[in-house]
Amino acid sequence: MALLPWLTGKIIRIEDETALTKRYWISVPELASFDFKPGQFVTLDLPIDEKPNKRLRSYSIASAPDGSNVLELVIVRDKQGVGTKYIFETLQIGSEVKFRGPQGVFALKTPLDLPVFFICTGTGIAPFRSMLQFIRTEKLAHKELYLIFGCRTSDNLLYRKEMTELEASMPGFHYIPTLSREEWEGHIGYVHEVYESLCANKQPAVFYLCGWRGMIDEATQRIEAMGYEKKFIHTEIYG
Repeated sequence: MALLPWLTGKIIRIEDETALTKRYWISVPELASFDFKPGQFVTLDLPIDEKPNKRLRSYSIASAPDGSNVLELVIVRDKQGVGTKYIFETLQIGSEVKFRGPQGVFALKTPLDLPVFFICTGTGIAPFRSMLQFIRTEKLAHKELYLIFGCRTSDNLLYRKEMTELEASMPGFHYIPTLSREEWEGHIGYVHEVYESLCANKQPAVFYLCGWRGMIDEATQRIEAMGYEKKFIHTEIYG
């Protein structure tokens, strides 16, 4: 399969989402519409090294396809990372960025005829935000939808207001943020306890997992141990 061509995007908007996370809106002037499937990612070519393979950084698309030529990325700064140092300190409104995409097979699968569990940590919420907004705007028929989002503290809950409002307006959607290092009114602990409790009766379900390898490996093992087949578990590993 031939590689997709490199495109040139332009930063048109930047917003702080948390102290260490920013949202970047990128337009693609050469395209009338940037088409992708909810869940896919793009790969940026950043001028941070002479070797091409050391310049590439991939990020899930956080926005839903809407027929426009604009996509949104949500990026957390890695204090040790050369790539995010460049993004946070150099890119500004009007900056151009070279990228390739959309890429990946981690995409929303329809019909949504089983309950779906979206399980994530950190910026792993990005593809699920894309999927959920796509379900809403396209008015897709669905069973119960659960977004189980793990963070250390509440100030790291990306898209918190948006997800709370979506839960109130979209029937069957349940937003379940869980914090591992803060006492609060919501669930305290880790994501694993939440889906294991909700799936205690072993009802048919589909699982989408996104985040760091440790969380995904543990979740996959636990879900399989509950009796679910691998074909019902879809994963996207960061890092």
